[in-house]
Amino acid sequence: MLFPPRLITAAALVLPLCAPAPAAEPDRFWMTPDLAAAAKAEGGLTVYSSMNEQEGLPLWKLFETATGVPVSYVRASDTQILSRISIEGRARQRSWDITVSTAAVKIPTEAVAPVDLPEAANLMPEARAKDKRWHGVYAHYNAPAYHTKGVQPSDLPKSLEEFAARKDLKGRVAIDSADSQWLSAIFLNYGEERGRKIVNDIVANLEPVLIDGHLQVARAVASGEYLYALTNYVSLSLNMKLSGAATDYFGLDPVPLFFGAVAVSAQAPHPNAARLAANFLLSREAQDFSKQAGRVPVRPDVTPNPPDAVTKLGAHKIVTVVFSAEEEKKWQKTFQDIFRRK
Repeated sequence: MLFPPRLITAAALVLPLCAPAPAAEPDRFWMTPDLAAAAKAEGGLTVYSSMNEQEGLPLWKLFETATGVPVSYVRASDTQILSRISIEGRARQRSWDITVSTAAVKIPTEAVAPVDLPEAANLMPEARAKDKRWHGVYAHYNAPAYHTKGVQPSDLPKSLEEFAARKDLKGRVAIDSADSQWLSAIFLNYGEERGRKIVNDIVANLEPVLIDGHLQVARAVASGEYLYALTNYVSLSLNMKLSGAATDYFGLDPVPLFFGAVAVSAQAPHPNAARLAANFLLSREAQDFSKQAGRVPVRPDVTPNPPDAVTKLGAHKIVTVVFSAEEEKKWQKTFQDIFRRK
């Protein structure tokens, strides 16, 4: 078995987020009548997602209630989703309809259907794949985070080079053990020679602790186990902060940007429900709902929570990173070579 069974219908469990859903009935421009009728006739939708159940199940309950389409929600990590899709594809199994994760952009093109989604016109341009095989659902801005009870804002480094020189922070800084997008953005921004020197100095002077999982990094900084995260998802730092934890984040050049995205299976057992669900995820209704837990919306007409979630990063350079599976392997090897050297 690739991963423990986590298939749950959205109607089976609805957990509260940190803020209630709006009471007013939303305008559902995403639910075109013909497509909605065809989706309901198919009788179901299977979603593979890396979004935790506390966020994912209430979101899909909204879709179920609006459309009458029952949702089967399979929760797994990005790596597990890619593995499962690959194995099921080789076996020619028609198992999934859509996937919602950062893994969506890495799925082989033959396994994903290009789809025209009306709501895609409302997304930021960077969140739309040119071949329409994936569409951004939430933005992952990466930025350093800190423990607010142990670090004063006046003590925050003003650049990566200044950060790298802070030998007093040795062993008190954490980073996810697979943060290859961050490394790629540094090389793209500074050039390989200067970028490699900056990262080598960080490793030599700070001896960052590698932690498996961005959520675990966010929790470790929020609890004070580490004073800083060298970089982490802004959405997770926000999630911790919104829950009352002693953590915040700040901007440094460069700010890597990539996306949790939706992709539709080329062999979807419920193709109309899949297209309707993908369009739903890009809607104002879904984006407004997801921001309650700190997800950063990809629609300019949806205000983040809090409103300064992106603007507080300042005027730093944003570098968009979209990896194929092969490119990710290359950058992950480079990351491991630098951070795990003897």
